[in-house]
Amino acid sequence: MITNNKTSVEVEGKEIIVKRVFNASRNLIWKAWSQPEHLKNWWGPNGFSITTSEFEMKPGGIWRFIMKGPDGVEYPNKITFKEIVKPERLVYTSADDIEGDPGQFQTIVTFVEEDNNTLLIQRLIFPSAEIREQVVKEFGAIEGASQTLDRLEAQLVAMR
Repeated sequence: MITNNKTSVEVEGKEIIVKRVFNASRNLIWKAWSQPEHLKNWWGPNGFSITTSEFEMKPGGIWRFIMKGPDGVEYPNKITFKEIVKPERLVYTSADDIEGDPGQFQTIVTFVEEDNNTLLIQRLIFPSAEIREQVVKEFGAIEGASQTLDRLEAQLVAMR
């Protein structure tokens, strides 16, 4: 397990499991996670921005966006929502918006109320341990997850 700031990350087989407790209600976190006007302020590691071209949050719905890195490189993304249980759970697949993307993976996000806080558990499930390892090494997935959740925390403060 790797603990960085307030985020803990476990790498296990073909999964990355990210956990963090937020001093915010589950409903507020759900709002930040489910509305493009909030997602644009926090989605991605430090220095990244996103531009959404399509967003339909429902089972089978698509979220298409371009993630732009601090170096100006643009990364097309496509998220397909599989399961939505407001405000408890999201299940979706992520891909590069290229048909048959071999790096496609599934994410399960659970929002658990704990007193006045919310425990966020994010499980990223890759097709294989090798692909998971490639994402960790090439894209800095562990540090990126921690930075992204730092940005989410700042967004939650701004939303209050």
